[in-house]
Amino acid sequence: MMKLFVAVGLVVLLAVTAVYWRHQNVSVTNQIFSEAEVVEEDVDTARYKTMLVAGGCFWCVESDLEKVPGVIKVVSGYAGGTTPNPTYSDYYKGGHREVVEVTYDPTRVTFEEILIVTLKTTDPTDDDGTFYDRGDQYSSAFYYETEDEKKTIDNLIQDVNKNGPYERALAIDIEERPDFHMAEDYHQDYYKGSVSALKYKYYRNASGRNDFIEESWGEEGHTTTLPWRDGSRTTSGFWMDYQKPSQSVLQQELDELAYKVTQEEGTERAGTHPYDALYDRGIYVDVLSGEPLFSSRDKYDSGTGWPSFTRPITPKAVTETKDNKLFMKRVEIRSTIADNHLGHVFSDGPAEAGGLRYCMNGVALSFIPESEMENEGYGDYLQYL
Repeated sequence: MMKLFVAVGLVVLLAVTAVYWRHQNVSVTNQIFSEAEVVEEDVDTARYKTMLVAGGCFWCVESDLEKVPGVIKVVSGYAGGTTPNPTYSDYYKGGHREVVEVTYDPTRVTFEEILIVTLKTTDPTDDDGTFYDRGDQYSSAFYYETEDEKKTIDNLIQDVNKNGPYERALAIDIEERPDFHMAEDYHQDYYKGSVSALKYKYYRNASGRNDFIEESWGEEGHTTTLPWRDGSRTTSGFWMDYQKPSQSVLQQELDELAYKVTQEEGTERAGTHPYDALYDRGIYVDVLSGEPLFSSRDKYDSGTGWPSFTRPITPKAVTETKDNKLFMKRVEIRSTIADNHLGHVFSDGPAEAGGLRYCMNGVALSFIPESEMENEGYGDYLQYL
């Protein structure tokens, strides 16, 4: 019994001490260990991009984001204040936050996906800090450089406020990207240090961060997706009962070109379908089943003459099949339920949106304008616009 009391007392002591350590200067011994373990990767600046995010303790944010596939490097630092050379002892006095600078490969992970992981691994509803760490210097913030990035942030926050697990609205500040000041060397990869790793582990557990992530997101806590976007909340709809007619019936229902494309894997001539130049808000559905396939949110001008998208409306909306016809190796895209040929996917899409180009045939699609989506049975898909 005495050993049990001693063990419990030791755990409590370590947890409390860890919180204390978080707010004190890190010792020289820890600095030596962590500096020795920091490994810098060579970064191809022509290919990779950087972004800033804040989610409270930068040790934790750095740790979580470095585990994301496609993230090359995460650096802890300070940003947003007025003083020119902030340090750990005075950054908050100059109005700076703890932030991280993320270097990532946009062909493997998107700007929005990094925002999603950041949001999921902190308390984004707390406007005055995070967990044990109080004050604006520990509050959440998303930073943008372009209007497209700001729109992505606005849409994501609106989406999570509507569909997410939180009882309170998100309190993430949205700000134009400021200058970034790298934190002291001993803060980099703090969670990996030979000595600091133990302190980090107890600090994080004691702060309540891990428990909050588990309660809010469960096993989805560190993923780059949102559960309501994978089709799990939008599996109902008239298209779910679609039964594909025989080929003879389809030949009568479809015009010659639509039949050739959807049933015989044909291709319409470039620049001939009006959907190529259509950019109204709405969704694109299968011409036969009506199942949702793509959103206007992800449509862009590829200059190819075919309607092009950076991704399907949900990951399960389409299927991929190897296509080795015409002496080429391509990836065919088909609708999941109706199993109709739609087009192909290529790797020459916008790098900032993931690098994919879903090149579709307009005759395989039907467009549902935003104003008609509710009446047509697509109300659940308004969140994807």
